[in-house]
Amino acid sequence: MSHRDPAFPSLHIRPERGWVNDPNGVSRVDGVYHVFFQHNPDTPHHGDIKWGHASSTDLLTWVHHPLALVNRPGELDSYGCWSGCVVDDDGVPTAVYSAVADASGRSEVLLARGDRSMLEWKQDQSPVVGMPDDPEISDVRDPFLFTYGGRRYAIQGAGHPTGRPQVLLYACDDLTRWTPLGPLLTGDDPVAAQLPPANIWECPNLAFVDGRWVLILSLWRRVDGVSSLTGVGYLVGDLVERGPGLAFEPTSSGTVDGGPTFYAPQLLAEPGRHLMWAWAWEHGRTAEEVVEADWAGALTFPRELSVVDGTLVSRPAAELVGLRREELPWQPDAGFAARAFEVQTTGPVQLRLRDDDSDHVVLDLVPERAPGSTEPTRVLVDGSLVEAFAGPTPVTTRAYPSATSSWVLRADPGRTTVWRLGQPPTHEAEGAQPVAEAR
Repeated sequence: MSHRDPAFPSLHIRPERGWVNDPNGVSRVDGVYHVFFQHNPDTPHHGDIKWGHASSTDLLTWVHHPLALVNRPGELDSYGCWSGCVVDDDGVPTAVYSAVADASGRSEVLLARGDRSMLEWKQDQSPVVGMPDDPEISDVRDPFLFTYGGRRYAIQGAGHPTGRPQVLLYACDDLTRWTPLGPLLTGDDPVAAQLPPANIWECPNLAFVDGRWVLILSLWRRVDGVSSLTGVGYLVGDLVERGPGLAFEPTSSGTVDGGPTFYAPQLLAEPGRHLMWAWAWEHGRTAEEVVEADWAGALTFPRELSVVDGTLVSRPAAELVGLRREELPWQPDAGFAARAFEVQTTGPVQLRLRDDDSDHVVLDLVPERAPGSTEPTRVLVDGSLVEAFAGPTPVTTRAYPSATSSWVLRADPGRTTVWRLGQPPTHEAEGAQPVAEAR
């Protein structure tokens, strides 16, 4: 089935309608990948946030399930079930999330316990931790859990609209009893200060990648009373014991994605690799066009992470080559029609979107390869979502094809291959809605 809107990213995780933002609770249980996400099923706007849920056995074919977590009138999450993670707590999948009771955005951490299928959830009523007493911290949210030295810890992003960002640390071997341990890192650190300015660090993720600790931070900033999401940065460094807790000592920094529509990534550690999904928001559609489309936001394709000489490197998950169908014929500067396709080249590449009265550049890339590297540039297009990999730092952007649009590629034909992308045959789960086939 193909979505009626040619700009709809049919191969990516998102339901047919409504609002989608941050990926949450990315996990793998009993051989099945589960990705939850912030979701308003009723309108293409942020509000009444719940946790949507999709699962896959192969990272290619996703099925959508009924809502997992819902905001409950009169409870601490009545305004929204905001971002968080899922951990295995003695065999019980447990969601750890920011519960928001009102429009102030102040949050407390709630738990919800699921069955092994992740389809049935019981949400708690009492928080495991609330807001800190520190007057310099007005916002705390987005718990993420990790282990170090045989113990379990949690971090949350924090800050103040007129102050400095922080990451707060908690001990939580017992998920129902959290012990605040102060800041893991603050914006005063000289390496952290090399990141773009932020007042609040959101959606922190901490993982041990290729022998180094990597801290990923989404950057929330307020300037002249206007709030903005200004990208995602990373810090590579070391965890050290300090007092009763830990401190993160960064040694290098950088940008996770260089595009204009990438935010709130979440990581999944599994044997031999780390996967990452992020939120790609709308960029280039008017509010009226969003309402007419009746959907907004999508999750990126999964990416694999590595650390090379202190630099965070992202590439498409290995499984994504399974979306390649037949090769598409194309000629430089000549238009071709495709809902979803992949370009692979070893040279420069320009991608444009042409319509009756417009022809605009979507991407113009020159590969940034390390000495001796032969890894090709890859550009994956699905509806309006464009993800390009031409070096260590990807670029995620948006371009909105209409029914009369064509894509235009400028590259060396002798060094370039284009494939149509589409889902492999699927086995639909009972009662689940498969993602639409891109045609």
